[in-house]
Amino acid sequence: MPSSDYDPACLPDLLPLYYRRLFPFAQYYRWLNYGGGKCRGREQKPGEESRDPVQKNYFQNREFSFTLKDDIYVRYQSFSSQSEMEKEMQKMNPYKIDIGAVYSHRPNQHNTVKSGSFQALEKELVFDIDMTDYDDVRSCCSAADICSKCWTLMTIAIRILDKALRQDFGFHHLLWVYSGRRGVHCWVCDEAARKLSAAARSAVAEYLSLVKGGEETVKKVVLTDPIHPFIRDSLTEVKRYFPLYALQDQNILGRKESEEKVLALSTAKKRQYFEKEIMLQYCYPRLDVNVSKGVNHLLKSPFSVHPKTGRISVPIDLKDVDKFDPFAVPTISLICEELDRPKADEDEAKSEVTKGKENEQDSTEKRKIRDYKRTSLAKYVKYFDEFLAGMVDSWKGKLLQQSEVAVALADLDAEAVSPPDITLSLRSGVLSHSHLGNSVLSRRSPQFCV
Repeated sequence: MPSSDYDPACLPDLLPLYYRRLFPFAQYYRWLNYGGGKCRGREQKPGEESRDPVQKNYFQNREFSFTLKDDIYVRYQSFSSQSEMEKEMQKMNPYKIDIGAVYSHRPNQHNTVKSGSFQALEKELVFDIDMTDYDDVRSCCSAADICSKCWTLMTIAIRILDKALRQDFGFHHLLWVYSGRRGVHCWVCDEAARKLSAAARSAVAEYLSLVKGGEETVKKVVLTDPIHPFIRDSLTEVKRYFPLYALQDQNILGRKESEEKVLALSTAKKRQYFEKEIMLQYCYPRLDVNVSKGVNHLLKSPFSVHPKTGRISVPIDLKDVDKFDPFAVPTISLICEELDRPKADEDEAKSEVTKGKENEQDSTEKRKIRDYKRTSLAKYVKYFDEFLAGMVDSWKGKLLQQSEVAVALADLDAEAVSPPDITLSLRSGVLSHSHLGNSVLSRRSPQFCV
C-alpha cells in the first residue's frame, strides 16, 4: 500500500514484523556500544578493574524507555547484550523507543542501588528542533502539520547547527535524524560531547540560541555591535533561503496580517541591523534548550516508529539535506508490504533443495540484512552505516594512540614509578577536547566559556 495509506489501528500487527525482520539491531548496538567492553589503552587482565568502568559497561548501563500500547510508559530498561535487546524488543514491540543516559549502574537494577548513588554519567549532546516552535513565522501550517514550504526551516536549522558544532566546537560525529513527524534531532556522538556536564551542555545550547522570548515578545532577535562571527556565518545561510521561504512561500509582504508583523519588527526600535534581525527571526534555528542541557533527558531513538504518522525516524544524508523530503520517508506499513514482494535479485530457477540448504546456512542476522535491503528503509540504513564507519575510523586512530600510551605506562610499572601524574595529564589531554570550542570561541567571543 502507498505510504499515505498508513492506518494507526494496524500498528500492533505491523510492529512484530518490523522488530523481527527489519529493525537494524546490529548497527544500532554498534552505535550505542561505542567500542565498549575493552579496557582503554591495554588488554584488561582477568579479575582486573577497568580504568574506565563507564566505557566497560557503556551499553549495559544505558537507559532505554518504551512506550507501549495504550500509552503505557516503561522506563529504566537496559540490556546486557545485543541479543537480549533484540529479544526484549521483539517481546514488548514498543510503539516508541527513547534513549537516555549511561548510568553508574544498570538502569533495570536502579531500585536495588543505594539511594543517591544511581547517577547519570554520560550521554550524547542532543538537539531537538520542532516545527511547532516556528508557528509565529509560518502561515502555511500550524501545530503538528508540516508541508514542503515550511520544511525549509528544518533544512536551514541543520545547515547552521551542523556547521557551528563542527567548526566552533570541533565535533565530528553528528547524526541528524528525522523525528517521524514534524522535526529533526541531532546526536553529537564524540566522546568529548558525551562527557559534557549539564552546565557545559547548557552553555553550548545558549551559544547556539538566538531567538529569545515567548508568544508575547514581538522582537525576538536583537543584534549588538560588532556582530559575532558565528551570527555572520549564520546570516550567510539564512540569506540563501530567506527570499524563497519568507518572501515567496510565506508571502510575508503580500498579506496584511504578516505585513503588519514585519512592520512592527522594523519600527519597534530604529536599529542599524533591523533587516538582519528580521531575517534571523524568521529563519534562524529554534532550540529546545531543556532537551540539550540535561544529561538524563530522554530523546526519541533513530529507527523508532512514529505511532501517528507511521513514519520511521530515519537518519538524514547531509550530502543531500536540501533534497530530503519528510513525506518520502517510508511508513512501517509500506516497508512491511515491500517484504511480501518477490525479490528482484532472486534466481527463480534455483531448486528447492538448493534454497533449503541456503536457508539452513543463513544466519538470522544475514536474513535481516537481506530483508531490509528489499525495502525503502535500505538507503537510510546505508546512511547510518556511513556514519558508523566514520566513528569506527576515529576509534581505530584513538586505539593506536592509546597503544603507545600503554607501552609508556608498562615501562613505568616496570620501573616501579607511580603513574598518577602522567595518567592525569593524559586524561586532561583527552578531556580537553570537550573545551576545544573554548579556544575557537575565545577568538570570537572572550566572554564565552564552556
